Amino acid sequence: MRASSWFAIAFLFAPSSAALAQVGKSANMVDPNIATEQQLATLPGLTPALAKTIVAGRPFTSMIELNALLAKSLKPEQLTALYRTMFIHLNLNSASKDEIMLIPGMGPKMHHEFEEYRPYKALAQFRREIGKYVDAAELARLESYVFVPMNVNTASDADLMTIPGLGPKMLHEFKEYRPYKSIEQFRREIGKYVSAKEVARYERYLTLN
Repeated sequence: MRASSWFAIAFLFAPSSAALAQVGKSANMVDPNIATEQQLATLPGLTPALAKTIVAGRPFTSMIELNALLAKSLKPEQLTALYRTMFIHLNLNSASKDEIMLIPGMGPKMHHEFEEYRPYKALAQFRREIGKYVDAAELARLESYVFVPMNVNTASDADLMTIPGLGPKMLHEFKEYRPYKSIEQFRREIGKYVSAKEVARYERYLTLN
């Protein structure tokens, strides 16, 4: 993960709101970094062997990385069907065109709109801007693929708990070392409890500013 991503803007979108940037959610979307092998094996196109391969290779820090792995075994149409049920959230402020275009149903026009409104300060801004072009159902679907980094030093418990796989114990550790002065401090302190790869997975959802 590039250090520059830590300096993404993250502040209150509306003066009356206490919510910071969050992670899009959907009851129908599986995060391959935290799903069980058994859950993965039930998804379109995923054999038990592929599910095992995903679990062995995770955590993945981007969809580009995961897509490169799966493209060795699945055809484009199979990947599209799979990504309607399984995806790693994209950073709205830094995702590349190639990443954004992995979202099923994404076309050049909507890709342009995603980038047009950068930098996003919160998902509320995403809803307002992208909601100009699609209906509520499609907006909710698109939101389930994305996130805006949240400030690790000021984010609420509720916002931090939207990070996939973050439980009460790790939430406590995140808050225990506040305020973080640097990326290195976050990595050092949280690295006491999880692997370096898992620290990097958490890190992508966060900013220090």
